[in-house]
Amino acid sequence: MGNMASGKKDERNTMKEVQGKKVTVLGAARSGLAAARLLKEKGARVFVSDSAEAHRKEQAREFLEKEGIDFEFGGHSGRVFEADFCVLSPGIPVASQIVQRVQQKGIPIYSEIEVASWFFRGPIIAVTGSNGKTTTTTLIGAMLRQMDERAVVAGNIGQPFADFVQDSSEDQWAVVEVSSFQLETIESFHPQQVVLLNFAPNHLDRYPDYESYKNAKWRVTKNLSPQDVFIFNAADEEIAKRLSRLTCRKSGFHIDGDTTADAYFKQNALWIYGEKWLDVQEMGLRGLHNYMNAMAAILAALNAGVPREAIVHVLRTFRGVEHRLEFVRELDGVKFINDSKATTVESLYYALKSFEQPIILIAGGKDKGSDFTRLNATIKERVKTLILIGKAASKMEKAWQGLKPIVKADTLQDAVQKAFGRAERGDVVLLSPACASFDMFNDFEDRGRQFKQIVNALKGKHEA
Repeated sequence: MGNMASGKKDERNTMKEVQGKKVTVLGAARSGLAAARLLKEKGARVFVSDSAEAHRKEQAREFLEKEGIDFEFGGHSGRVFEADFCVLSPGIPVASQIVQRVQQKGIPIYSEIEVASWFFRGPIIAVTGSNGKTTTTTLIGAMLRQMDERAVVAGNIGQPFADFVQDSSEDQWAVVEVSSFQLETIESFHPQQVVLLNFAPNHLDRYPDYESYKNAKWRVTKNLSPQDVFIFNAADEEIAKRLSRLTCRKSGFHIDGDTTADAYFKQNALWIYGEKWLDVQEMGLRGLHNYMNAMAAILAALNAGVPREAIVHVLRTFRGVEHRLEFVRELDGVKFINDSKATTVESLYYALKSFEQPIILIAGGKDKGSDFTRLNATIKERVKTLILIGKAASKMEKAWQGLKPIVKADTLQDAVQKAFGRAERGDVVLLSPACASFDMFNDFEDRGRQFKQIVNALKGKHEA
């Protein structure tokens, strides 16, 4: 339970030798650009290729020109294949034509998270799961920073891991949020702790079936050794089925008071190793899903050597992350909540369970192959009116027809105005899309910030 020695990762050393190597980076989004800069700094000859038209990649072009990195936009030329290895942006599916051609030529493909791990010198905590990753990663980061302010918080959370590795040291911890997409192309990525929060159907537009998605997530355990720690949701049957595959230390948390788990929730309190730590009323975060996130974070922080008092301090003061059940404002007695990070059915379920007040729900976006009917009972119980946007609106309407009044909106602005027009004092207007954002926005952050701008510009009904 005490401090884990960081130790050098021998398997990284063979990968580190990139001096003079030709590397193609596929995709010029955040993680691709960060990997390109890191590899150039390490002496590689880097080429970035993106199928998007040049006018849509203005910022990327400026970045690459400033860094002196060769690039192409608007398609993939033959130069892509003149490489010792490729780095793949998570937004590009392994099943895509360009990646298939790279594989056919026998060129190794790695994710940015893999490449960054070759050069990060300290120990790594990797956090994955279908729901709760960002909150848990941020919580662990806040706890680590109580012990050492240099702790890195990176990955799928918004800041590429590759941006933080250049000046790292052996006693510096990193907590990295990793997605199934990033894990598809890891090889030697070796966290000293893995946190697996849950399995729930997700990204079924990208994976042929649920099992393939779970297998991609499970790859996070690929390089765990006996002294490493696997922190897991002990109430998740799908995780339980796979535990026997691991030879590392295992540490479970349980939401239903199972006292055999290292951490459990019982009598409205969090218990750690059989000892009551704090009542959940004392926590800055509320809701069963957040108690699970908190227990996972506590176990990871303890294993990293963070003192109990520092962990409890964070639990008392931490108020959550942007775009995750984020309070925006109250107007005419109506509360507006930004939950743009909720891109799955499960995330929306937990959001609906977080409020006692009547909810006017704004949902929709780019469908990820989700079964929206799984929410029917919760919508009937919690929602007053449904405002639907984006490409998934018709599918959602079909799933929820007859449960509650349904209104379609053309834009987010239109949706907010229609929601506020139907809201009464004491209601909650909740943006919790249960879908990806790419049909209308750059990403969930863009969607959330636009929502906040629209809400903050609203005038009260008496002012209109």
